[in-house]
Parts: sequence; structure tokens; C-alpha cells
Amino acid sequence: MRAIRSILTLLVLVVVGVFVYNYWTGHGWTLSPSPNSTGINADQARREGVDTAKKAAQETATAANKVEAAVTEGALTAKIKSKMVLDDRVKARNISVTTSGAVVTLTGVVESQAERERAVRLAKETDGVTSVVDKLEIKKR
Repeated sequence: MRAIRSILTLLVLVVVGVFVYNYWTGHGWTLSPSPNSTGINADQARREGVDTAKKAAQETATAANKVEAAVTEGALTAKIKSKMVLDDRVKARNISVTTSGAVVTLTGVVESQAERERAVRLAKETDGVTSVVDKLEIKKR
């Protein structure tokens, strides 16, 4: 995710750099108006361009943070489900794992108290998990 954020930030910086270069050298969109021009205010256009670039950079950073959070949550969920699938004492298909930030919620029906405790322990022992909400129910016989 840091790579994506870095690429997006670099892209914004390159675009801003091209605009600044064109403005200072008199090339591209910032050429002086022709005598038949409608009279665009170059200073105002430059200020608006800088403001727009700043806004775009902020929105890009916000989007990158949201994507990073979603991927991190998905990775935690996948790690926990993988641990449960590989564990002989836990029936992973009966347990739902949801992640919000670093908080994991386990829901579903398990066969015994031992299976419940094992599932909770597997979730707690996963790197990146700060707490586990246990909503598991023991199957009534």
C-alpha cells in the first residue's frame, strides 16, 4: 500500500512539476494571450491550479489510506481464517471472521467450549490483532 501511495504522490508531483515548468518557461498552456484573446488572468489561473493540485494531493492521500486500511483488514481476516483451516480442532467453515481496524469479531456456531477457546486464541495470536470480540455460540445437543 505504501508503494501505491508513493506512486500516486509521485504522479501528482510530476503533474504539478510540469505545470510549474511550463509556466516559468512560457510553454504549453501558460503562453501569453494573443491580441485577440479574451484576457485570461494568468495569476488567478496559476493560483487556482495550485489550489486544485493541493486538493488533488490531499484526496489522493486520503484514498490511499482507505485502500491501505481495507487491504490490511482483509489480510488479517485471511491470516486468521488460514490458521483455523489448518487447525484440526477448529471447523473454520462454521466460523465467520470480520475485521475492523485491528479488532476481529468471530461469529458462528462451534461444537464445544474447547473449539471456541481455540478459535479465539488463534485470532488473538495473529500479528496485528489488538482485540477479539467473541460472538461464537456453542451448538446445543
